[in-house]
Parts: sequence; structure tokens; C-alpha cells
Amino acid sequence: MIALKEWAIICKALEDGKQMLLLRKGGIMEYRKGFEVKHNKFLLYPTFEHQSIESIKAEYKEKIKEILEEHNITYYNNKKKIDKNDNNFNTPSNNIIKLLAKVEDVIEISDKFTLSELRDYHIWSDEYVTMRMNYNPSKPMNVLLLRIYKIRKPLIVDINDKWAGCKSWIDIETDREFQNSHKLKGQNTDYDNYESNSNKVEILKNEKTLIDPVINDDIFYESLNDIRKVIGK
Repeated sequence: MIALKEWAIICKALEDGKQMLLLRKGGIMEYRKGFEVKHNKFLLYPTFEHQSIESIKAEYKEKIKEILEEHNITYYNNKKKIDKNDNNFNTPSNNIIKLLAKVEDVIEISDKFTLSELRDYHIWSDEYVTMRMNYNPSKPMNVLLLRIYKIRKPLIVDINDKWAGCKSWIDIETDREFQNSHKLKGQNTDYDNYESNSNKVEILKNEKTLIDPVINDDIFYESLNDIRKVIGK
């Protein structure tokens, strides 16, 4: 399956239901074209590349320690150091994938004011968002509105050296049972007139599933409508 690389702390915020959007412009390898949303559903691959405590809001910084401990990583003098004495399955040669994302919408923003109005819907600091907006100024910021699902049995994957660097999309091997068990119903939803009922549940109830939405339907669609109104769409 295809996976999108994202900061581990952002993956944690998505898992906790603290945000349901990603902001993307693309990295060095995507500078010319900018970030492209090539897939409507994908795994989220947590990474520590370029992750910075100074780039997230103060109230969420305490989560950093929790994530580092989960991945058996310790920071000394702001440098990453691997604890090689830990022999359990979550060693530095592995990574844990807990989340699957489904794209609800992709909205391009070129206006800094509109982007600043989204500050209540994510955990990045204002300074970081401004810095990312100023990077490659000819390209708009992509706002990915996502439905996030938690994988009941997290996937433990061996880290591949070719996944390193400033690239967004990577290919993760998963077994056929997982690939066939998380079928999501594709549908066009009238967000402004959404009312909760069993027919609009995203996961097919009559199918075996290994994932669960991190936010229930009512809260999700209410939040989605709020974000769309802020953006003016």
C-alpha cells in the first residue's frame, strides 16, 4: 500500500482527533511541481525527519516524549540517539504504522490570512506555518481534509533506506488480509446537510474490517463543515 510520510507528532495529533487536516507544499524533491495528492486513501508513516519541537504549539510539546519512548528514541543535546539495547519488536530498525487516511477534500490556499484562520484546527506553530507558506512562494498550500482510521493491529514494518529523504510517498508492503479488510465506501456527502444515520457510516458494516474511525461521524462532519467555512468553500 501507499503511505504518506508525516511527522510522528502530527500522526499522534491525527490519532488523538486533535486535527483532521494536513498542510503540504512539497519538499526539495517536489519543488518544481509542488505536492501532488496521488492517492485518495493511504497509510500514514510516522517520521522524525525534520521534526522540531519549536514547530508545534506549546500545549502539544509534552507528547513528544511519549512518541520518542514508543519508538525507542532518546534526544541528547537536541541530537537523536538510538537505544540499541532494547530488544523488543519496536527497535530502531522498525517503524509502527497505526493510521489509515481517506481524503475527503483537497483545497489550495494562496492567501496567508485564510491559512492563519486554520490555526485552531492543527498543532503547528504560527511561525512554522508561515515558514512553510513562504517556501516555494509560487505554489499554493495544499490543505488535505482527511478521515482518519486507527488500525486495530498496528503494522510493524522494516525501515527501508530508500524511504529516507525529502519525499512524500512511499510504498509499504502489507499482507493481503489487511489489504482486503479495510474497504471504505466511496461516496459524495452533502456536508452542509449532513445528518447522522446508519446509511452514511463510512465503514461497510457487513465487511470484515481492521480499522476504526478516530472521530465519530457527528463530530467529524461538524468539524469538516467548520473548516470548509473558514476556508470559504
